[in-house]
Amino acid sequence: MPVASSQQFPRSRKPEPVLITEAAPSLADQQAARKRRYAITMAIRGVALILAAVFYKVVWLMIILAILGTVLPWIAVVMANDRPPKPRTRLQGVDARPDRVLENPARPGRVIEG
Repeated sequence: MPVASSQQFPRSRKPEPVLITEAAPSLADQQAARKRRYAITMAIRGVALILAAVFYKVVWLMIILAILGTVLPWIAVVMANDRPPKPRTRLQGVDARPDRVLENPARPGRVIEG
């Protein structure tokens, strides 16, 4: 009685090794980097507001620093919520193009794809 073994069915191809350098950073690392960016941006905002108070006699500089202190929280939130796009996955052996085009018998001239 023959026994099935892996030696009877040799694999036709070897699996491709995964390169670690191509791996995306973990979600925890991505979130930590976003938190760090947010903290740095908000620290710059604080410094800008303090400098706006210090330079109250130089009106144009005070206005620029005050605007910067007003806009930076919005920028910080947008940067903190931004994450890299998810990679697009392709199914091997699947063609997304329609293999045939059919005509709708109920409505001649109308094309049904897929």
